Amino acid sequence: MGYQRPTNPVRLTKTQKLALLTEYAEYYRELAAADPHALNRKVPREAFAEILDRVGEVLIEESGKLAKSEGSVRQFLDDNTLPSAMAALLPDGFRTFCLALNALKQWVAAEQGATDRYLIGGVARQLCREAVKTCLVTGEPLGPDAELHHPVRDGRPPIALSKGGHASIEEQVATDGDDNIGRALISVRHERNRSWAHLRRGCLDLLVKPVPWPSKASSADARVFARKAATDAKTGYAEILIWLDERGL
Repeated sequence: MGYQRPTNPVRLTKTQKLALLTEYAEYYRELAAADPHALNRKVPREAFAEILDRVGEVLIEESGKLAKSEGSVRQFLDDNTLPSAMAALLPDGFRTFCLALNALKQWVAAEQGATDRYLIGGVARQLCREAVKTCLVTGEPLGPDAELHHPVRDGRPPIALSKGGHASIEEQVATDGDDNIGRALISVRHERNRSWAHLRRGCLDLLVKPVPWPSKASSADARVFARKAATDAKTGYAEILIWLDERGL
């Protein structure tokens, strides 16, 4: 059976949806006061490494088949030829893989948008803003420019925050003017789009204090990340771990 988008069998009225979102917002308002990090939880990328590896394998295998068989993809490649010098460097299988990646990106965007509608329906974004009048982080009134933020990407709806509140939880690690290590680590983390947990585990691996990994690929990726972080911060792995410990990361 092919993929079927998950749908919620429970239908809520608008009144029920607003009540649900109001309770949800108050839950996070209390949580934010006690622990701002709770508004920005991300599962470590390595947790899904095996699934993503399988997705990659399928994309490469199926792209190779599509590039060689008659059909709309093969026709698209023929209709969009490359200059001769470039054609020698971009094989059809790789071109098809790139097209498949782009199709996957569009599919993920559509399916992720559907997850926001699972509980609340098609007016999810509107109701999320309607249910909250003040920023859960700063307490300031929310205007039309309020931003929607997912505290956890597990199906729960986004919460409305002011621009300042949103910026503060996305940059949870504050650094002062003398914290050169912190500025470098934050920069490389954003550049590589990796978690603090990923950095910690990479440093532990390189210090020969390994922790269990779901796959060899994810542990290798963490070590690369840690090496880059140490180089940019001009410090050692033990010092990075101390920096993380001091901030509870």
